[in-house]
Amino acid sequence: MAKSQQSFNKKEKEKKRLKKRQDKLVKKDERKASSVGGSLENMMAYVDEFGNITATPPDPTIKKKVIKASDIEIGIPRKEAEENAGPLTGKVDYFDSSKGFGFIINSKTQEKHFVHVSGLKDEVKEGDKVTFELEKGLKGMNAVRVKKI
Repeated sequence: MAKSQQSFNKKEKEKKRLKKRQDKLVKKDERKASSVGGSLENMMAYVDEFGNITATPPDPTIKKKVIKASDIEIGIPRKEAEENAGPLTGKVDYFDSSKGFGFIINSKTQEKHFVHVSGLKDEVKEGDKVTFELEKGLKGMNAVRVKKI
């Protein structure tokens, strides 16, 4: 006589799987029955003119502001030519006379500007207070016409 292909363990696993499926269906039906209102209108949220989320739709009678696309600035506005208006003051932060370059810190903006020995009018050392003008270089603004104060 041959043994049954379905063992006790297989029967138990099948029972557990069916019970799990039934529990899942029961939970689904409970959620459907207990939902307050699953309509689209109840789930809608609106954003007012201040960016706050509200449940009331916006009033269509309020006149909207018209903004031209050309008025919108994308990116950072360019610096004005005020820096090039006159000589700036600063302090020599680093200068290597053997290599012929260094950096000057602008006293107003605290920005570092590159300076080359060809842009010097007087000899400078680290810590000297100087006046200078800015010119656009390959990698940013360079200090030129540097004079010791």
